[in-house]
Amino acid sequence: MDKNSNLDFLKRKLEKDPYSTLLGIKLEKVEKGYARVSLVLKENFRNFLGYIHGGLIFSLADQAFAVASNSGGITSLALQMNINYTRPPSVGDTLIAEAKEESITTRIGLYQIKVENSSHQLIARAQGIVYRKQSWKSN
Repeated sequence: MDKNSNLDFLKRKLEKDPYSTLLGIKLEKVEKGYARVSLVLKENFRNFLGYIHGGLIFSLADQAFAVASNSGGITSLALQMNINYTRPPSVGDTLIAEAKEESITTRIGLYQIKVENSSHQLIARAQGIVYRKQSWKSN
């Protein structure tokens, strides 16, 4: 597959992703080694303390990570991801997660992910490592 067909294939797969559809995550941009996704925060995303649930923020960061790491046409599976939260977002705001490839070998990829609100305030920063399994042509 060439670069454009890899990205088209990935976009079609994402349109059918049940979890991101359930949450309302939107794919904003994808390039080889890069992805940007967004999510409008709803009232029912609050935890029992009234804050937006950290798991939701993690899910948004994870979706950006998954898209960026799979954007080159190699099935890439998460080995590890960590996240640091810096401030709580608010209901009604839009969160934007961007993932960028930092380092890649034939088998391992390292990605930096940031989550910001619509005012460009940092909400969370994450780092993820993937195992690069095989070309999609082999799947």
